[in-house]
Amino acid sequence: MILELQNAILEMIAKGEPLAATIEQLCLKVEAAVPGIIASVLTFDGSRLHTLAGPSLPPDYSAAVDNLEAGPLAGSCGAAAYFGEAVVVTDIETDPRWQDFKSLVLPLGLKACWSSPIKRGERVIGSFAFYYRDHRGPKALERDLVEACVHLCTIAIDREERVMERQRLTYSDALTGLSNRARFNQLLAEDLPRSGRAWGILLVDIDNLKLVNDTFGHAAGDALIQVVADRVATTAGSQNTFRLGGDEFAVIVSDDKDLDLNARATDILKALSSPSTCDGHVVFPAATIGGALAETETNPDQTRQNADLALYHAKEHNRGRYVQHYPGLGTALTRRFRAVRDVGVALEDDRIDAHYQPILRLDTREIVGFEALCRMTTPSGEIIAAAHFHEATKDAHIAAELTQRMLLRVARDIRSWLARGLPLQHVGINLSAADFRGGNLQDRLCRIFGEAEVPLKHIILEVTESVYLGQRDYVVADEIKALRSKGLRVALDDFGTGYASLTHLLTVPVDIIKIDKSFIDRMVPGDAGTFIVEGLIGIADKLGIRVVAEGIETELQAVQLSQLGCKLGQGYLFSKAVDRTVAAAILEQHGQRLDQDKTRAGAL
Repeated sequence: MILELQNAILEMIAKGEPLAATIEQLCLKVEAAVPGIIASVLTFDGSRLHTLAGPSLPPDYSAAVDNLEAGPLAGSCGAAAYFGEAVVVTDIETDPRWQDFKSLVLPLGLKACWSSPIKRGERVIGSFAFYYRDHRGPKALERDLVEACVHLCTIAIDREERVMERQRLTYSDALTGLSNRARFNQLLAEDLPRSGRAWGILLVDIDNLKLVNDTFGHAAGDALIQVVADRVATTAGSQNTFRLGGDEFAVIVSDDKDLDLNARATDILKALSSPSTCDGHVVFPAATIGGALAETETNPDQTRQNADLALYHAKEHNRGRYVQHYPGLGTALTRRFRAVRDVGVALEDDRIDAHYQPILRLDTREIVGFEALCRMTTPSGEIIAAAHFHEATKDAHIAAELTQRMLLRVARDIRSWLARGLPLQHVGINLSAADFRGGNLQDRLCRIFGEAEVPLKHIILEVTESVYLGQRDYVVADEIKALRSKGLRVALDDFGTGYASLTHLLTVPVDIIKIDKSFIDRMVPGDAGTFIVEGLIGIADKLGIRVVAEGIETELQAVQLSQLGCKLGQGYLFSKAVDRTVAAAILEQHGQRLDQDKTRAGAL
């Protein structure tokens, strides 16, 4: 009988059956083998007992003894757990150990109880009890049976604790003790869709963690993460707070009624606002939060994506504050994500290349240079202009990678054209704010063109007004001054569309201004655009700044510009951007060849 019992229970343990179901079967099989007894198993956490199985006991009784504090007068089971020894009570009614509990058990017709501790080594992890309907203690056969049952319970509970520990390690974050991304994903996939409750997600992103790491060290950064984790968990509840990794946390908010994510987010931001000492340094924790409510028509993954979009938007426009997702918010951001992904793949597949649009003298139509324009070839072979993936350049990493690719291509092409003796004067290369923020632009330019043996006099850096003039900390302006000292020239691109002010031309060091196409398009009778263009050309000429008119599409525009004193232009009237082979051919045929007898009036 004992062997059959062991085999049955060990098979359930080996199959990974739930602990409660396994021990319940153990109790039922023992009760079937020993008529007249009732079996019960409690677990012990070192202080209190918790009901695990007692299938033949009334639920009210099992609930009453659940969470019972162990002690010398805490019934048979409480005393057995307390002393770590078997306790036999042959008369519950008169035994002092049952004084506080006999009113619960006597009405059930139970008169005696024998409880044995379940141990792992010397540590008590539970109790196994037989209740009797007679005033008696255990018989010899029952002692052998209970010894086997206690051993089986030890195996089952030990396995359960090991499984729970593995789950704890799998689903918890080592640094903060919070549940981790795996547990968060599990809840999204399994629990929340079936909860039937209103719910939403808050994504909390720590501000300036990298700055703390770089300034005070990673110990301070880890301490900051722990501070934020504690404050968010205290505010939102530790069971609802997750560390997704790095500087990002998630909070799942659920309620039977309408949710107010804004109020929850405000509470979190307020809790974070007070200073904290992190590894000996005073740090002011701050965070940016994005949130989204689960809608009936959206699945959990979509809710998570909506919260991501809200956080992305908040980090760009409302850092340190909360932004909640709303319909339409994701359109531009989704477009950017898609563009970043497509450009990233194109860079890996070597489908990003330089095309060249000629810049010509308007009087002779000779080519004096090119503007290098970024082009992406799709997997199907279609060539896409940069305007169609401009959103990707707002990602600093992608922008830097694109510039690096363009610099390498342009350097190689210029070297090839110079080696062939083609009359190349210059190539303009567009730079973004991210290129200046990287901190090593000058070194990159000098290294790339130096290795290609391309003199810097052939390079013109094209910078838009929004990049050049929109920086309050003067990083871009200072870097451009340094680059000009190396022999590079600078063109202010799309002039008139950004922070245009004629006073800037007195203080900003530029060699060329490129009048935006929007002004050229307005050069029609009666439009003020003509007077603006004329004024710009006159002022630039007096300041010694060259002017290039962009976007020339008609012969009339070219003639008008020439009459106004503009000497250089580019646009579809002359040529679209072409690949390097075509660029070399038209340069050889139409390039301006400078010599001592020819004026340099049209050259840049």
